[in-house]
Amino acid sequence: MPNGDTEWITTTEAAALTGYNIVHLRRLAREGTLVGIKRGRDWFVDKAALLTYKEHMDQLETAKHNPWREELTDAERGRGREPENPAMPAP
Repeated sequence: MPNGDTEWITTTEAAALTGYNIVHLRRLAREGTLVGIKRGRDWFVDKAALLTYKEHMDQLETAKHNPWREELTDAERGRGREPENPAMPAP
């Protein structure tokens, strides 16, 4: 696998390590939220990036469910963004 410094783990190992569902981990890797690579049908994620992501989510606690939080609006995601379809009003 690329980059000898990176410790790659399977989504099954990642799920056991974090408690996240395997499907959720695959989606995070596919969307680029987690550093991941796909080999054949299997996804591998960067263990350090996974632990950093989990730590961040743990720090947010219930705020991670807030679609108005600043980090999402700054990244033009969440509820504070401009509507994609100009015919539709912003919420």
